[in-house]
Amino acid sequence: MMRGNPLRGASYLVQGFKLLNKSGVRRFVAIPLLINTLLFGGLIWFGTAQFEDLLNWLLPEWLDWLRWLLWPLFALTVLTAAFFTFTLVANLLGAPFNGLLASAVERHTGGTTIPAGTALSVTMTLGQEVRKFAYLIVRAIPLLILSVIPGLNLLAPAAWFVFSAWMLTLEYGDYPLGNRNIDFNQQRALARQRPLTSFGFGAATLVATLLPIVNFFVMPAAVAGATLMWQRELTDAEARTTGEN
Repeated sequence: MMRGNPLRGASYLVQGFKLLNKSGVRRFVAIPLLINTLLFGGLIWFGTAQFEDLLNWLLPEWLDWLRWLLWPLFALTVLTAAFFTFTLVANLLGAPFNGLLASAVERHTGGTTIPAGTALSVTMTLGQEVRKFAYLIVRAIPLLILSVIPGLNLLAPAAWFVFSAWMLTLEYGDYPLGNRNIDFNQQRALARQRPLTSFGFGAATLVATLLPIVNFFVMPAAVAGATLMWQRELTDAEARTTGEN
């Protein structure tokens, strides 16, 4: 039986948005917000200018009549992959600041965490981002191949959605869990123990990432939401373990 609750996972993102303007938290939001604004603004400009050219390249002239049918599938696949890639870039650039934001949320909500922000922790955080990127690349290659195989590429949007939701859960969960000295392998194990909650959080984050205006605020909100999620999920797990003993 799969554990967790997808609605509970999604609710953590909503709570993360509500935390962004709280005292003690908002001063750590400015730099991640600026990074997200610049990158997503650039992506929207580039996508608007280049997407039609991409379709012209992918579709030969004799298949032009299929454009009306394939355009939504191409759009969803390309936009999901592109937004997710830009999210990874934004998080790579914002990683040191996101660790500070996760610590600030922990303090605001009364939790405890290992302080983030030292030179060593910044180096470790960037190392984690590189490991996550390598994990992504290895698993994204089969999806990219699937996306260009006629017939099978109809499954690509759904496959990209599920994979992207999983990766976003890992991406944003790394900041609070990394502050607790939980490495990337352990983080994946924790997410697999509550797959429905993890998927709910990642899916809500992905949908928010694809929404104009909202996507500019997703990175800090998702860091805050993931911090709340793991703070409560780990506390609940410890309580269950204590009760069983």
